[in-house]
Amino acid sequence: MKFFVDTAEIADIREMAETGLLDGVTTNPSLIAKSGRDFMEVTKEICDLVDGPVSAEVISLDHAGMMREAEILRKIADNVCIKVPLTVDGLKTCKKLTSDGTMVNVTLCFSANQALLAAKAGATFISPFIGRHDDNGFDGIQLIEDIRLIYDNYAFETEILAASIRHPIHLLQCAKIGADVATMPPKVIKDLFKHILTDKGIEGFLADWAKTGQSL
Repeated sequence: MKFFVDTAEIADIREMAETGLLDGVTTNPSLIAKSGRDFMEVTKEICDLVDGPVSAEVISLDHAGMMREAEILRKIADNVCIKVPLTVDGLKTCKKLTSDGTMVNVTLCFSANQALLAAKAGATFISPFIGRHDDNGFDGIQLIEDIRLIYDNYAFETEILAASIRHPIHLLQCAKIGADVATMPPKVIKDLFKHILTDKGIEGFLADWAKTGQSL
């Protein structure tokens, strides 16, 4: 499973990249606005920090506008992945861009039928939103499972990019189902390292070592 970090904060991305576990980055207009940085500037800086895909989202809702913005975005760096919404115009744009060899992340997916359409449009990634799906009374993990089954049935190459992951259990469930990618806020990635028995084990080792009076 690939790990993407879902943020536009450069310090967080750098910290995650230094672990050697980071495979890519996802951003959106809300995250860019939260960073307080210039859109093009921060996207370029992120692309310089990671080798993997960096999702940069278009703002327009019509095909022509999306294509115009995509032309600007994909010139930032070779690892830019154009992010489009799951709409008719979004999938039309997806088909055009992927036909030209450009990576495309189709976002705001909330049904397996939508994911099927994205795969047929040649999407590089499909982003089902687990947490947001749960918030509205649906089963986000079941959505991932349904998409996995459909994609396997027809050998679609589109990668399932599980998004809106709220906690480590979401990540565990997605990994068991077979999601290709998980994009998570920095806090969730950091929480994956934590376990009370690990902490207690380290505490015990250090206490025993201190008793020896030795040093390295």
